[in-house]
Formats: sequence, structure tokens, C-alpha cells
Amino acid sequence: MQSLFEQPAHTHQPLADRLRPEAFAEVIGQEHVLSENHMLRAMLESGTPTSLVLWGPPGCGKTTIARLIASSCGYEYEQVSAVASGVAELKAIFERARARLQDGKKTLVFVDEIHRFNRAQQDAFLPVVEDGTIVLIGATTENPSFEMNGALLSRMQVVVLRRLDDAAMNALIERAQQHERKTLPLAADARETLILMADGDGRALLNFCEILLAYKGKELLDSKNLTQYLQKRAPIYDKRQEAHYNLISALHKSLRGSDADAALYWLCRMLEGGENPLYIARRLVRFAVEDIGLADPQAVVQANAAKDVYDFLGSPEGELALVQCVLYLATAPKSNAAYVAFGAASRSAREHGSLMPPAHILNAPTKLMKEIGYGKGYEYDHDTSEGFSGQNYFPDGMKREQYYRPAERGFEREIIKRLEYWQKLREKK
Repeated sequence: MQSLFEQPAHTHQPLADRLRPEAFAEVIGQEHVLSENHMLRAMLESGTPTSLVLWGPPGCGKTTIARLIASSCGYEYEQVSAVASGVAELKAIFERARARLQDGKKTLVFVDEIHRFNRAQQDAFLPVVEDGTIVLIGATTENPSFEMNGALLSRMQVVVLRRLDDAAMNALIERAQQHERKTLPLAADARETLILMADGDGRALLNFCEILLAYKGKELLDSKNLTQYLQKRAPIYDKRQEAHYNLISALHKSLRGSDADAALYWLCRMLEGGENPLYIARRLVRFAVEDIGLADPQAVVQANAAKDVYDFLGSPEGELALVQCVLYLATAPKSNAAYVAFGAASRSAREHGSLMPPAHILNAPTKLMKEIGYGKGYEYDHDTSEGFSGQNYFPDGMKREQYYRPAERGFEREIIKRLEYWQKLREKK
């Protein structure tokens, strides 16, 4: 029987396939799931794999790990792609798996990009996973909580794999050089650039290495020439999927943490990834009112101005307005007092239902309304010496609430003084 790792003699094997690990000890960058304390190691030692979801970025070793699990546990290996396979093909795989069970052989089915299967296709796995006909291993770059059916996901363990770090990428380069008995034609500064271009994707890195190992030039490639020779690889960022939400979350939290440099980094990551700048601008406006509020009333003015400037100038000139806005918001005093007050007032509004305003603050445009007390006893604040009447504006029968509690930061310090002054007047009256 042909090995899982063999290819027909007439086909060219990419370097990434030739270097595919044949033992778990050769897997690079995923030590955290192959350690003695991890569920995966215990499963392998018992020789009885359970159904898994391997969740991680491209080129981190998902396919390799699935193959090694099948090989080490003695399971027949079937691989399908969610992009190209339908229910009919799945049913054929399940029939083969049932036939093998009659001979005492077990089957592991690996589904690449399992998140691309629709609900009906995912549901097709439920009975065969439940009755043990197959062990299912799905690979996904997307958060399985969002992209997989809850019923199927509940029958699988999720194993989170990591983006390959610089140490792992350097180890892959060394492995490629040793395997091919050649040295990459790179100047001192270019190796780091090569790793940056691969962006944590081991397969992409080995593909680059294969191209470079065939390089016929006489001069070593420096960083600039390397990027021209290989062509720059687009950042891994799909503005329609989870990375979209991860990066905007990172930007928002960096702003909240008053880290201007980190916020600029995430802004540029999103712009480089092709995010719509007006989407970013809308989120900056939201941040200005949610996390700064009246601590700096100019924050929302700056954010709206940045949105208008970008809308007027377009890219790339308008992007500088977003940069200026990010710097302003990151360095502004922070307060979520308005956000908290809104939530508290909303809860009260729901709890107290349809209570009427007190009669003295109701307008009385008709004689009848005057007769029944609308507007009676209302004090016009501007007629008082302090410009403050101190009357009650909550519904009758509802105690006074304090929803808004300004922070001791920025302009809200001044608001605290005003509120304390008015409270003293209210108590006197």
C-alpha cells in the first residue's frame, strides 16, 4: 500500500511535501499541543483518537498532524476538501469506512477547510461520528464556534494551533537547506524579510525557499531585491471573516488602553489588509462616544472630522486623517461614564414602564389640561438667582436615581464640580 507521504514517481513533489514530518517529533511550532500534559499526547499514546477540530492559521501543520494521527494509530486515512466535495462523495467514504470495519480496520477522515461545508454537509457526519464508523478530524482557519454546527462541534474536541513564530520559521529554513544541501542566496538582512513575508505560514515559507534554492543569480539578494524577486505576499486578513473582528477589537482595546503606538500598528494592519477605511472611521466615532465621552468632548468632533476628511480626500491622502484621529483618541482622557449611564437609565426605563412625568413639568396648551394641574407649580430655572430650581423631574412615586457618574479625568472633572454644586442647591431647596 502506498504511504500517506508518497507521491507517484511522475509528479513533482513541492519542497513543502518533501519536508512533511513523518513523526510527531519533527513537527515544528506546535509543542504546546504535543507536550506530555496535553490531551492530544494522551490520545496518541492510547492509540484511540477521538474526533477533533484543528483550528489554526494557514501553514501551521493541521494536515500534517491529521496524517500523523492516522499513521501512528493505524487508521486508514481519507482526505477530502470542503471546497470540492459534496454529500455524495461523503457517503461513498462512509460506505468504505463501514466495509473496513467488517475487516477490523478503522478510518480517519480528514476534512480540510471544514468550515466551508454547509449545514446539510456537516449534519451528514453526525451519525457516522456518533456510532464510531469514522474518526473525523476537521481543519479550519475560522473560529469553529461561529462556523460549525453546534451538534457536530459538541462531538469533537477543539485543538488550537499557533501561527509559527520566528524560531519555528528559522528552523524550517534550516531544515530546507539541509535537505537540499544548499544555502539560500540571501544577504544578512534578507532572511528576516523572508520570514516576515511568509507571515507565520510554514507552507508559504517553504514555497519561497524552493524558489530561492533555484535562483541562478550571482549576487546575494538583499531585502529590497528579495521582495522584488518573490513578489510581496498579501497579508493574511479577510475582512469578511474572524480576522476582521480580531483586528478591530485589537485597535479598539489599544485605544482604550491609551497605547498610541499599538493602535497605529493595528490601524495599519487593517489598512494593509484592504479594510474599508470608512468602516474604521465609523468604529473610531463609536469609540469616541463610548470610551472617551465627556472626558474630552472634542473626541467625537475629531472622529467625525476624520471620517469627513477621508470621505472627501479618499486614499491615500485621507488615511492620514485616520492616523491623526487614532493618535488623538489614544492620548485623550478616557471615561465610559456616558456609556454606563445609558445602560443604567435603559434598565430603569424598562423596569418602571409607562410612568407619567410629574404634572408640574407638563405643558398645558388647553384649558382642561390647566384645570387638572398640568404645569402647576413649575419653576422656570432662568428666573431663579442660581439659574437652577432644583425641582423633581422624575415620575411621581419613583425615587431619584443617579445614572451618570463622571470620571475624575479630563473635562468630566469640571462636570463633577457642577453636579456637586447643583446637588447642594437641591438639598437646600
